Amino acid sequence: MPGSTETIRVLKGDDLAQILRLLRTSEYGYQRFTLDELPGLLAHYPALGVFNGPSLHSFLLSQTVYPPSAWIAGFCVSWTESKSYQRFMTALLERMTPLLIARQVRYLHYSGNDIDQDWLRTVLLGLGFLPYRLLYAYDKYDFAVPTRGNQQVIVRPFELRDVPALLAIEAVCFEDLWRYDALAFRDIAATHPYFVVAELDGTVVGYQFNTVDYGSGYLVRIAVHPSVNSRGIGARLMAEAITFFQKAAVGRIMLNTQDDNVHAHRLYEWFGFVRLRHRGFVLRKVL
Repeated sequence: MPGSTETIRVLKGDDLAQILRLLRTSEYGYQRFTLDELPGLLAHYPALGVFNGPSLHSFLLSQTVYPPSAWIAGFCVSWTESKSYQRFMTALLERMTPLLIARQVRYLHYSGNDIDQDWLRTVLLGLGFLPYRLLYAYDKYDFAVPTRGNQQVIVRPFELRDVPALLAIEAVCFEDLWRYDALAFRDIAATHPYFVVAELDGTVVGYQFNTVDYGSGYLVRIAVHPSVNSRGIGARLMAEAITFFQKAAVGRIMLNTQDDNVHAHRLYEWFGFVRLRHRGFVLRKVL
């Protein structure tokens, strides 16, 4: 529970400056978003902060893109209160739970990049989270491509009219915790510098979006409808993405994928991505 002089309240756009200050100054921060995405998170999803008077000391952000699943999008504690991060997470999570349940959320997830070094994993396991998935991380340090893929495929920028086709791809490619809804796709289009769809014979059969942050490229999502697998569409999207990263002059290209997604592993390794030794992970809590 918060201390006697502390209060917990919902965060809004007016709190953006204090959230950014905590992210800049604290060593105890978890961030599953880019700074461009932060205003959208505050506008669309439950977010809570611990205040001492007017000062923000900790926050917990969520992202509910496809009920019944949601994610912890961010958590941070000010450096002056860093020893209390477990207390803050406990109090904020307790207050966040009914807000998520009101949105038909039943499963809350947390993802980390290194199962052996993550500073929040033990705390969350103590709060009822359970191991759910393992993730592999891949890096690529050059822009070589083994193929340009199916040249009959048209790769073009995402448009709002593509949303129904992308939702159909989501439904057949991903389990609910990984899926995006229409609002999320609109937010992605507004905040990511690269968001394209793949058309074959006039039909949208795949898509990809990426971002760039601190000189590194992030291949966030690539998806192809299984009805057109093995037709060079994934390779076409990957080749175009690497060209984008080359033009952006990034130092490396990074991605994460589920450990059992063997088909995707083959594509990434074919394109020169190298699997890293550390493993990412997903925890799940039933609300």
